[in-house]
Amino acid sequence: MQTIIGTDVQAAAQILQQGQLVAIPTETVYGLAANALDEKAVVQIFDAKNRPRFNPLIMHVGSISAISQYAIMNDLAQKLAHAFMPGAFTLLLPKLPVVPDLVTAGSPKVAVRMPNHALTLALLQQLPFPLAAPSANVFGYVSPTTAQHVYDGLSGRIPYILDGGACTVGVESTIVEVVADAVVVHRVGGVNIEAIEALIGKKVQLPATTVHKPVTSGQLKSHYATTTPLIRGDVKALLAEFADKKVAIIGLNTYYEGLPKAQQYLLSVDGNLTEAAQHLFNVMRQLDGKGYDVIIAEVFPDEGLGKAINDRLERAQVLHK
Repeated sequence: MQTIIGTDVQAAAQILQQGQLVAIPTETVYGLAANALDEKAVVQIFDAKNRPRFNPLIMHVGSISAISQYAIMNDLAQKLAHAFMPGAFTLLLPKLPVVPDLVTAGSPKVAVRMPNHALTLALLQQLPFPLAAPSANVFGYVSPTTAQHVYDGLSGRIPYILDGGACTVGVESTIVEVVADAVVVHRVGGVNIEAIEALIGKKVQLPATTVHKPVTSGQLKSHYATTTPLIRGDVKALLAEFADKKVAIIGLNTYYEGLPKAQQYLLSVDGNLTEAAQHLFNVMRQLDGKGYDVIIAEVFPDEGLGKAINDRLERAQVLHK
């Protein structure tokens, strides 16, 4: 199969209406999309990614009002949707029967979001169905933030990549669920926990880190992994431990002594965590192709998008423990 990279929304819509796959840009990462209401189309997502079918998908819609066709929202969920959609924000909601069990891995709940990207919103508004779309990469690898990243991983497996430029957020959406009058965060991501707490006037609930049966996307303990072993922790101690190895560092804005600056990759010289998140996956992919023995990552400040960065790096290193 030939894979084409282009910017033709109409062509992308036609391919999706034919039951095939299209990689779509969002503000978070690129997604691998299919008609969410067509099980034969959705199966192709799992096959193209080598993704296990017990891992649920996120459904993308073109408007907040469209959500009511597929899921049930109470007043608090409505409030959250209107505050953070379109954006890097996903709601886990009780699903209606029209949503196939394949999309939710048999769960009675479906994860829904409205992406904040002009091309993909234009695409969604042309389609008579929502799009199921996990990240557009081979399962378990670093998520793609450019069309070229998608092509590098899925060329020959999908017909079309809709090129919307580099993703502006760079980490996946925050996933929340309203349980009674509480808000449970199932995945930290592009919308800050602090912003959600400011809206609802109280603390959110954070579930256990280890999830054996995911209720929504992005909960598996091992994920986002580079091929090169990645270790997160005290950089100075790890440099000493791997003194005989070819090492690279992923850091925020500080260089470390004892290693050439060319081997140290700072995500934001200004210490801006939003900028750092935008660059994270791209830098992880760059380092994975440079022949390093080990990638060492800092522990980032546990605030704002630093929480999402730490989460992704923690999951990326698990495979190598």
